Amino acid sequence: MTGGGLTGEMWSHALPTFEAIIAHPFLAGVTDGSLDAERFRHFVMQDSHYLEAYARGLTLAAAKARTGQELELLTGSASRAIAAEQTLHRELLDGLPSSGPAAAPGATPTTMAYRDFILANTALGSFGEALASVLACFWVYWEAGKILLARGSPNAVYQRWIDAYGGDEYGETVAAVLELVDSVGANASARERARMLALFAIGARYEWRFWDAAWRRESWPV
Repeated sequence: MTGGGLTGEMWSHALPTFEAIIAHPFLAGVTDGSLDAERFRHFVMQDSHYLEAYARGLTLAAAKARTGQELELLTGSASRAIAAEQTLHRELLDGLPSSGPAAAPGATPTTMAYRDFILANTALGSFGEALASVLACFWVYWEAGKILLARGSPNAVYQRWIDAYGGDEYGETVAAVLELVDSVGANASARERARMLALFAIGARYEWRFWDAAWRRESWPV
């Protein structure tokens, strides 16, 4: 899904990170069905914290949009992020084996760091920088989703999650965002292009860390 523009350069730089994501035992456990339910529960609950901030970040990026079409793309994605939190996450959690009543956990260190990265760069950065900071979440999920969809999962809950990100509808949104990033990148200064490359690379690393934190069931040490 890359061309010769800025996104092609972004993906080339981030490819080792993506390969590490696909090889991570969390995703391997999703596809072979062996992932412990509590690890997946941890991931979903932290994702709820993250997506609230991600939706705010998309709205902040949308405020910098140059056209109504760009505004619609980003605000629509923000509303879909909230819908995922309210609908998909509830379905996933309801489908997992019950672990008994428990207080909802707060955001872990990795979740907070990724949220702060998104919000700082969408609020304070240029339009290009804002887009680059939210791009990894869009793009990594799509590329990973296609691979996971081809592998499938014997676990119905995990398969439901895979289906949400490996399907064509989500891919169409990602393609539109990539086209927008290339459009902005084509007119960006050398400094801004370098900054966009760096932000996307950091975002991809945060995606790896997010799954790794779920695998470790990360919590605050003190």
